[in-house]
Amino acid sequence: MKSIPDTQVPSTLRTHGETSRTRTIVFILEIGLILAILITWLSSESIRQSKSLWILFFYNFPSQFLIAIVPHEPVFLYFSKFYSPLSVTFVAIVGTSLAEVLNYSVFKYVGDLKSVQNVHTSKMVNKLIILFNKAPFTALLVAGFTPVPFYPFRFLVVLARYPLLKYILAIFLSRTPRFYLLALFGYTIKIPDYLLPVIFIILTIPFSYPMIKSFLKNKRNKSNGS
Repeated sequence: MKSIPDTQVPSTLRTHGETSRTRTIVFILEIGLILAILITWLSSESIRQSKSLWILFFYNFPSQFLIAIVPHEPVFLYFSKFYSPLSVTFVAIVGTSLAEVLNYSVFKYVGDLKSVQNVHTSKMVNKLIILFNKAPFTALLVAGFTPVPFYPFRFLVVLARYPLLKYILAIFLSRTPRFYLLALFGYTIKIPDYLLPVIFIILTIPFSYPMIKSFLKNKRNKSNGS
């Protein structure tokens, strides 16, 4: 079977293929960046105990990425003991805004995959998109300020084709006061270091419990089957 020379391939197809490859490379680099930051932070005790605001800045990426497998609150409380609430808030909101740009890019890449596009045809998803589109900016403001799980909105804005700039503006307007109140609390109360890991574990339970439960259930089913 003869291969088609590049000169005979329509330029639109070549451009589309190059764009797809570029998006895939960017997607891999984005995931790799977050994993590298998270692994570095978890594996280095000196970094976890560092008081540098750069640590707080980079920690925002894994703690605000996709479904946020690590909580941001304990780290904000830790840095609030050494810096003013305004300093902590500024660094946190800049890092969070950049992390949300990555979230938007990653979810858009995943949402454009053919294997995921049938999600759009789901009645439940369509109802959520319609409900969200009635007041999208207000919904993002409420979800960003309150302690409700925010990660569903990260995917919803992409499914609803909500503009990135408006999304980041909603993040900035809702997260900034939330971060400031959290930093002000940490600056005023000065929570002891030994309590911060406890808070970290407690905030991680809502995410880890379903996974642990599913793992134990699958393991039990395999044991019964064997």
